[in-house]
Amino acid sequence: MRIRQFALVGATTALLAATAACGGNSTTAAGSGDEVTKVSVTIDGVGAVDTDPALARKVPVDLRGKGTITVATNAPYQPFIDFKVEGKNDEFKGLDYDLFQAASARLGLKATFNQQPFDGLVPGLQAGKYDAIAGGITDKKERQQVATFVDYSASGTGFLVRTGNPLGVKTVADLCGRKVAVQKASNQAKNLASYSKDNCAGKAVEVKEYPENPQAVQALIAGNVEVVAATKVNLVDTAASLTGKAELVDDPTAPNGWLASPNGFGFLKADKDLAEAYRAAVQSLIDDGTYGKILAHWKQTPIALKQATVDQAID
Repeated sequence: MRIRQFALVGATTALLAATAACGGNSTTAAGSGDEVTKVSVTIDGVGAVDTDPALARKVPVDLRGKGTITVATNAPYQPFIDFKVEGKNDEFKGLDYDLFQAASARLGLKATFNQQPFDGLVPGLQAGKYDAIAGGITDKKERQQVATFVDYSASGTGFLVRTGNPLGVKTVADLCGRKVAVQKASNQAKNLASYSKDNCAGKAVEVKEYPENPQAVQALIAGNVEVVAATKVNLVDTAASLTGKAELVDDPTAPNGWLASPNGFGFLKADKDLAEAYRAAVQSLIDDGTYGKILAHWKQTPIALKQATVDQAID
C-alpha cells in the first residue's frame, strides 16, 4: 500500500486550473452535481487512458469536485510498487501504480501517491489521512473490518519444476510423495504440511525448508528436490530467468495459483460508492484490454482476473 499527497491550491482557482489542464468539464450545467473533469494519463506499454463520463459520475460528488484522490503505499514491493528513482521516495512505478492511475483517469480523477509505513496503511485509512491504499495488498477478512477492497488480481502458490516437467506435475495433488522446496516459515510450508496430512495418506509431501526462495530454486536445479512451491507472482520472473532449466506449472484448475488470495485497492469501509466506482473502472480496463496490457508490461499476466470484484478474501 502506498500514497503521495497532492498539494491542492485554493478551491475555485485550483479547480479551474485542473479543468484547463485535463481538457475541461462535461457539457452538463454547472452546479448540477453531474460535472465531470476530463483526465488523460499515459501508461507505459498502453498509451493514453481517458475519462469515461458515465463512469466518472459514479464517483461521490465531493471527491469528483476535488478532482484528486490520495493514495498511501509502501515501496518497494516489486512488481506492484517501487520507487521510480532509487533514493527518491515521492515518485513511483509498478503494476499497482499504473493500474490505479489508469482507473483514476477513467473516473476523471488524478491519483497522487505518498510513501507510508506498511503497518500504518490500514490505520491511516481508518483515520482519514488518505482516500485509498494500494501496492500489492492482500484482501484479508481481518482488513475488511476497516476497508473495502476492489480486487484486481489474485496470486496463490505456484509450482516450479525442471524444464519439460518430467514428473508431470499439474496440481497440488501431484506433490504427494515428492520432495518440495519452500521458504522457511512461509505459507507454503504451512499449507503443504496441512494438505499432505489430509490428502496424501502413505505418500506424504516431503517439505524441505530453505532460508530464502533463491536457495530453494537452486536446490531444484541441483536435483536435491523435485518441485519448488512459492508465491506464483514471484515465480513468474524466476521461471523467465531460468529458461532451459526450470518452468512454471500451468494448472488449468487454479490459473492464479493454489489457494489464490486476491490483491486489492483498499477504500474506507464507509466509502462503498467510491469502491464501486473503482470496481467499475477496473472492469472497463479489463474489458477494453488496457488491464491486460498493464499486466503484460509488468510480466504478471498469470495473476490476471476476468472480473473485478469486491471483498473476495479467502482468509
